[in-house]
Amino acid sequence: MFIDTHCHIDDEKFSDKDAVYTNLVAKNVIYAINMSCNNKSIDDSVYLAEKYERVYFGAGIHPSDIEELNDEIIDKIIGATKHKKCVAIGEIGLDYHFEPFSREKQVDGFIKQLEIASSVSLPVSIHCRDATGDMLNILKDNKSKIKNGAIMHCFSGSVETARELIKMGVYISFGGTLTFKNAKNLKEVAKDIPNDFILTETDSPYLSPEPYRGRINEPQNVSLITEYLAFLRNTDVNNMATTILNNTCRIMPKLK
Repeated sequence: MFIDTHCHIDDEKFSDKDAVYTNLVAKNVIYAINMSCNNKSIDDSVYLAEKYERVYFGAGIHPSDIEELNDEIIDKIIGATKHKKCVAIGEIGLDYHFEPFSREKQVDGFIKQLEIASSVSLPVSIHCRDATGDMLNILKDNKSKIKNGAIMHCFSGSVETARELIKMGVYISFGGTLTFKNAKNLKEVAKDIPNDFILTETDSPYLSPEPYRGRINEPQNVSLITEYLAFLRNTDVNNMATTILNNTCRIMPKLK
């Protein structure tokens, strides 16, 4: 039994969503959490969660789409959280990679969505790219707003950063990048962190794990990531999967 805590089945790269779902069921993926990125994907995430038994969702606005965040969208996110299959606020965070971007708007939008999560008692799924310093400072300054849990999605930072996050109770989620040959530092993180803070994801359709790197990723491939984690941590894959199940249900208690 495997869990994909962060995927994007709503992405247009998936032309046959029924096939994606059939494949994840066949691989014994029991939960796939479809994370929203913008206004449209919130609607699409609700639709997918209602259509497919094993699909749940997060509601939120990605930093690259933060211009969309206004009072109307905030109300929409809050409304979506009332759905029985909404298990998180996400994907939210900071992304300073692509120019131009507004640091001020991203920081403001991130904090506003942390406030939503706190008000509706849900965890957050956090995106962070080229913004580690600001991310850590914001989380430290707003620690009370992540009292219901936080996940650093598709973690790619250092052991030191992971330890700082864990001190704040933030879970570390590993994706396909963990399996890349050049991801030496990330492998050290995967060996270092406590069992209670490990999660898995695909971020599909992006970041396919080896040996499928460069192809369209699917939630079914979370099985490969879990197997690789088990290898790195010198444990049985079933033990690793059970640990991840327990961690996921702890941070996302709305899951069955």
